[in-house]
Amino acid sequence: MKALVLAGGSGTRLRPFTLTSPKQLVPVANKPVLYYVLEAIAEAGITDVGMVVGETAAEIRSAVGDGSEFGLDVTYLRQEAPLGLAHAVLIAQEFLGDDDFVMYLGDNFIIDGISGAVRHFAAERPDAQVLLTRVADPTAFGVAELDAAGRIARLEEKPAEPRSDLALVGVYLFTPAVYEAVRSIEPSARGELEITDAIQWLIDAGRDVRSTTISGYWKDTGNVTDMLEVNRSVLEGIEPHKAGFADAASELVGRVRLEAGAEVRDSRIVGPVVIGAGAVISGSYVGPYTSIGEGCRIEDSEIEFSIVQRDSHLGGVRRVQGSLIGRNVTVTPAPRIPAGNRLILGDHSKVQISS
Repeated sequence: MKALVLAGGSGTRLRPFTLTSPKQLVPVANKPVLYYVLEAIAEAGITDVGMVVGETAAEIRSAVGDGSEFGLDVTYLRQEAPLGLAHAVLIAQEFLGDDDFVMYLGDNFIIDGISGAVRHFAAERPDAQVLLTRVADPTAFGVAELDAAGRIARLEEKPAEPRSDLALVGVYLFTPAVYEAVRSIEPSARGELEITDAIQWLIDAGRDVRSTTISGYWKDTGNVTDMLEVNRSVLEGIEPHKAGFADAASELVGRVRLEAGAEVRDSRIVGPVVIGAGAVISGSYVGPYTSIGEGCRIEDSEIEFSIVQRDSHLGGVRRVQGSLIGRNVTVTPAPRIPAGNRLILGDHSKVQISS
């Protein structure tokens, strides 16, 4: 079996971060989301990976290389325009050949990995298998409607009026039967070849399409809220680790991972927290569910439930929370402006001003 990882896309919901970096490389617990995807593929016993890339190909190549760091052999496949997931399958056919494959969206996060799904698919070999999970807002996803026997009856991409709350997780398993399907469908209203339409074609053609509803943690990290939630979930599983330095005036509470070269001085760190290599925390409070990237400086500040990417600086700021801060960012207090009230009042006016 091979793997097809989709690492193109513009990531519009994560702007402005994706104006300068691919969405798949935004870090969770100081590690890019894409790395978790590649690790999950390697854990499932798959070594040959086709990486579909677009405008951000150079950044993805720089971060992943040939894949050997993950125990993988990565081949890059260029998609010249974002023409849909089914189109990505088409351009990857030569690489995939006659092998079964798992298609994994590079900005999706499944905390339990995909090993179980891969083993089940390899044993049963249906024409296609999809993973489903229940979501609060199905309009943002591909949605599956099941029949009375629990089989997929209908799939719809981002429906205005969903027929169920079962969303397609960004992991699909296929045999070569999918190639006929992706060649038989037409572009959707948004101009893309939808993988949901290809799977629906297989269903309508009487092919063996199965689903598994997962109860474990899954997130599409396409927006800031979900990115922070994934960061929280990953940090909940970290173990305390102190490779860096904390002085006697500092207090480290709970699960704190202090990477080599990091320094904590006169500060209170309440885990789960990860502080990257070379970061310096001084006179500050870092609260739960926070990732501080390598080379950052946090001085006389308070921050919690946030992601701070590498080489950024917070100085003299009070309670930053629920925030995603990019690379090489500086956050400092605004200059104090004298308070004043400008009044233009007519005759016999009565005005109350807070002192």
